[in-house]
This record gives sequence, C-alpha cells and structure tokens, in this order.
Amino acid sequence: MNVFRKAISVWFLLCPVLAAGGFLRADSVPRFTNVSGSSGIDFLHINGPEKTKPYLFEAKGGGAGFFDYDKDGRLDLIMVQGSTLERFRKGDNPHGALYRNQGDGTFKEVTREAGLTRPAWGMGVTLGDYDNDGFVDVYLNNLQANILYRNRGDGTFQDVTARAGVGDAGLSSSSAFGDYDLDGDLDLYVCNYVRYNFDSLPPPGSKPICSYRGAPAFCGPKGLEGGANRFYRNNGDGTFSEVTEAAGLNVKNHYYSLGVVWADLDSDGDPDLYVANDSTPNQLFVNQGDGTFKETGFLSGLATDADGRFQAGMGVDAADYDNDGRLDLFVTNFADDYSTLYHNRGQLLFEDVSQQARLSQPEWMLVGWGAGFYDLNHDGWKDIFHSNGHVYALVLTAGWSDRYYQPSSFYLNRKDGTFRDVRKLAGPDLQKELLGRGMAFGDLDNDGDIDFIIGNLNGTPQLFRHEGAGPNHWVMFRARGTRSNRDGIGARITVVTGELRQAWEIKRTVGIFSASDPRAHFGLGAAERIDEVQVKWPSGVVQEFQDLKADLHYLIDEESGLEKEF
Repeated sequence: MNVFRKAISVWFLLCPVLAAGGFLRADSVPRFTNVSGSSGIDFLHINGPEKTKPYLFEAKGGGAGFFDYDKDGRLDLIMVQGSTLERFRKGDNPHGALYRNQGDGTFKEVTREAGLTRPAWGMGVTLGDYDNDGFVDVYLNNLQANILYRNRGDGTFQDVTARAGVGDAGLSSSSAFGDYDLDGDLDLYVCNYVRYNFDSLPPPGSKPICSYRGAPAFCGPKGLEGGANRFYRNNGDGTFSEVTEAAGLNVKNHYYSLGVVWADLDSDGDPDLYVANDSTPNQLFVNQGDGTFKETGFLSGLATDADGRFQAGMGVDAADYDNDGRLDLFVTNFADDYSTLYHNRGQLLFEDVSQQARLSQPEWMLVGWGAGFYDLNHDGWKDIFHSNGHVYALVLTAGWSDRYYQPSSFYLNRKDGTFRDVRKLAGPDLQKELLGRGMAFGDLDNDGDIDFIIGNLNGTPQLFRHEGAGPNHWVMFRARGTRSNRDGIGARITVVTGELRQAWEIKRTVGIFSASDPRAHFGLGAAERIDEVQVKWPSGVVQEFQDLKADLHYLIDEESGLEKEF
C-alpha cells in the first residue's frame, strides 16, 4: 500500500470520530427513520444466489420508482424484480411489484390488479408520461427484452412494447425519458451494459478477467463485449423510432453503461445527455439543437477523474449544488476509489473537485450505487445521499477489510464548496449495513421533506422517512406541461429568497436503475416567503411569480400559471 492509500485509510477511520467529537451538532443534522416494517412493503428481491455470485448480472439490479400512478396526490412505489439463471432458462421469471400509497403511512400491493405481471429478469425502471395523457407510464429495463407499460388511467396498465417499438434486447441497466427535440413529447435513451451468450457462460476463475484481487470471481465487465445503447424518438402517435445512429449517439466502441441523466448542462435551452460507464470513460453527449448530439466527454473533463483515470461509474445525478446557476454532476464509483463530484465551470468545462469538497476520503472503501442531490436540511443548499454495497460475495469469507454489506453515505453541504460526512449523526437506522443498489427519492407523506427507499440486492427494500429539518422552511412545485411534455421534464425552476438564488431542473431518472418524484423541492432556510419564482419551459415559455408563501405545495401549469395545491 503506498503512502497516499495509507493516508486515505487513516482518514477513513478518523472521519466518524471527528464528526462524533463535536465538530457538528447532532441536532443540526436531519434524521431518518426506517419505517419498512410498518409500511406494508413485503417485497423480497431475487437476483441469483444470495451468498455467491457466479455471474456479473447476478450482482446488478435492484431498481425502484416513486410515481403517482392513480393521480390521487400520493406517491406510489414500483419495485423491480430480478430472477435466477435456472428460472431464466426455464422461461419462468417472476415480475416486479406495484404498491399503492394508502395515505396513512402504509402501502398495499396491487400488482396483479394493475396488470404489471409480465415475467422478466428485471434490472431497472424509468417513468414518464410518454403519450401526454396525464397518467405516468412505466418502462422496465431487463435482461433481454425491455417492457413498456401504458397507464390506462383507470388503475391498470397495458403492455404496449411491441406496438411502441421499444423492446430492446440486451442486458439493459438504466434508461431515461427526455424531450431532446423539444417537440412536446418524451424520447427515450436506454443503457445496455454487456453482451452475453447464455449458452456459454464462463465460470468464475476460468479466465484472467474472472478474478478479484487474485481470487476466483465472476467474469467482467472488462474482457466482455459492451452493450450497444439505444435511443428512441417519440413519434407522437404511441410509437417510437430507433434513431441512435442518426442522432450521433452510436458509439462503436461500446462501453459498459449503467447510469444516465438528462440535464441542460450548457444552459442553452435543450437537454444534454450524460452516461456513467463502468471501467470505461463516461460520456457527455451535447445536444446540437438540430436533432443530433456531439460526444465531448474528454473535452469537457467528465470522462475521467482529475488524474485522467477511468473510473467505474454507476449512479449519476445533476443539480446546482453551489447555487451558481449551472448544473453540476455527481457519479458513484467502485471501491478503492472515490465517487466523483464535477463542478460546472461554464462553457461545457467541468472540474473534478471531489478532493477539495472533502468527499473522496470517506468513499474510498465503498461501492456506490443510487445517488441524489437533495436539500435534506432545508438550508437552501443541496446535499448528497447515496447507497452502497459490494458486488463480490467472496468478500464475505476472504478476510479482507472490505465489507460486503455497507452503510449508506450522507453529506451535508457546507455552503463553501465542501461537504460534511454526517451519516453517523442522522439516526441509528442509517447505521445499518445494506447491500444497497437503486434508490428512489420523494415526498411520500407530502410534508415537504424528502424521504427515500433503498433497493437491496437479494433482500428487502429499506424505506426511510425524513423526520424534519428543524425550523427551516421549504417549497415544492409540480410542473404540468401543455405545449411542453406533460411531465414538465426539462423545465428549469429558479427560486429567489433574498440574496439566494436556487435552480432545479425537472427530471424523473435519478442515480441508477431508478426513478424519483419529479416535483421540484427547495429548502428556504429562515425565509417564510419567496421573493420570486421563474419557470423556463422546454417550449420556450417563461413564467414569473412573486411573493409566495413558503411551506406549501404548488402546481405550475404551463398555460394557466400557478395554483396552490396544499
């Protein structure tokens, strides 16, 4: 171990002590309570053997999604189910689960009634109203054929995969809806991880690529053929056209893609696409405004870390963490490395500031997955939370310092470009070590703060309720497009309170394998009223509202304007 790694290890050990030693007041950190036991969510994730993972695809998956499928004003939950190789070969895969929010802190499974019963080896889920009928639809990423379910609006869903033309076959990980051509409907980008021949699967240890630290392990991703990602343009009639190559998104040296996010990173009014890749360069596809994209990952500084190394990108999110009006990026990575914070310097130039932000040391031994930028203490500055869990089951018995089950990561924004590791101060329930994978974030009880669920590989999901952010205030906005897409995805909302300006861009896909509450959430600190709200819609429509009361949910309609919801 070199001197740098020794220093990292020492810091990792000392960080919890420093935090607990008084540098932070525990009452200034929001606390989270695990309410899984009382929630009625009885889902158990299946993904290959629990204690051994002979194949790479058995270590992935575990997606979750929050959405209001029945339009009753409460977020419901979809959990993605995996499978086993034996069931897969028999054609006997299970299906995921849909849980309806009862409004009393509990959920009821309604999967069969809703018709979400097509069997599949599921990995992830994305959500979006692709047909602009006001009801959110479901797209499932699977091992082999993906599935698109259209929400009928009566509590049931219809499998429209074949008609829509989006049943891409591969090992699909994550996907995201976004309106790249600003025509008012949602297009779809699909990440594919690796290609497999299931009739000839190499066993652990059979090749040099089939080991971890010298011990036999599953093969890949290095040495395997990367999957080819797909891009589908919405035709506006319930069908999609595959336009990957025509849009300039056909990268011939296929990478191992896991996470994806749409975000207007150059603030020119159209969405760009960022893809997190495992063990290969991350990619930034800049929207040219003419139906095509240009890949500028290396030129922008987003392809590698600060030292020019390829990392193992998994979860990704985009938000303005330093309130300078530009969207930044955060990417979770593998162990013996750090998850990466990229600061947007403008002009499509990004800088890896993970070390300066004090994020790299606590991350060194963790394998990061689902992630999100959210203002969890409502002070007006976005924090970072992400799930963790190893992929190599051999860690359980190898006697190494690595942990298979790992704690989650929670970093509070210090408002000066740095973050504090506060997991140990956020409640005893967050100390539990998990085999975390996908995460979904959202205000489940409509009380104005962000709750979340963590999908666990071969385990039960963990639902965490936010216990409040003290005296600080908040506001949330739900966007409803008319000329723009119905979800308002891509709309940028700016909130001004005194000298503080915050921006949020509407999206559903967050992290990896998962989709979250699309409502824009802002912490307001001590401000009881909002001076100004500006909304820039994908259509070009701009709306402004003044002097709004805090601590409320609002609806912003692209045509009729602002309405107080509750």
